[in-house]
Amino acid sequence: MKNVVIIPTYNEKENVGIIIPMIFNLCPGVIVLVVDDNSPDGTGGEVKKLQKNYKNLDLLEREKKDGLAKAYIHAFKEVLKDKEVSTVIMMDADLSHDPKHLNDMIELRKKYDIVVGSRYVEGGRTEGWELYRRVLSRFGNIYAKLITRMPINECTGGFNAINADVLRRISLDEINVAGYAFIMHFKYMLFKSGATFIEIPICFKNRVEGVSKLSNMIIREGILAPWKMIFSKE
Repeated sequence: MKNVVIIPTYNEKENVGIIIPMIFNLCPGVIVLVVDDNSPDGTGGEVKKLQKNYKNLDLLEREKKDGLAKAYIHAFKEVLKDKEVSTVIMMDADLSHDPKHLNDMIELRKKYDIVVGSRYVEGGRTEGWELYRRVLSRFGNIYAKLITRMPINECTGGFNAINADVLRRISLDEINVAGYAFIMHFKYMLFKSGATFIEIPICFKNRVEGVSKLSNMIIREGILAPWKMIFSKE
């Protein structure tokens, strides 16, 4: 069976040259799919150079910057065409998510449908964030858990290993939120489908290179998303 790591990118040229070798050094058997939204900094070209060294590195090039949600949905649909795929892993390109956790996540995924890399269980933490961002994130996750009743503390984190069969049974086209609220909505759909969850502690590190994509619009999405979810048919 195959394990696929999906990494969405937009202007991540510096980081893909670091994280992709790290992943294959730690997990030589995985497939890595980079989903690039036509990055003007040449991220796609950098991935093509790396493909000469890594046969399990794939690139999905999209025409324009169209958001995290659409990038992931596009990638999920492509990956799930292969019936041999058993685990799909979501991961950021900016080194916020340490590849050292991948083997443990893949192993735990054999017992649980969803393995969540969590800042908010014992041993988990965030490094490099200002106090206001840490407070905002913690409050946002408590708020989301209270409203949605999901059995996890990390509702918004993007480092997740997912049972591909569970992913196949949810309707990706019914996801109606954009940006980083997508991750919360996506987990809620998995929860409502009956998926089992486990959290493992991770250290979430502030991005190494490039510019943070957090904005006021993303914050507003995060506040409104839980209410949209519970009043939707999902």
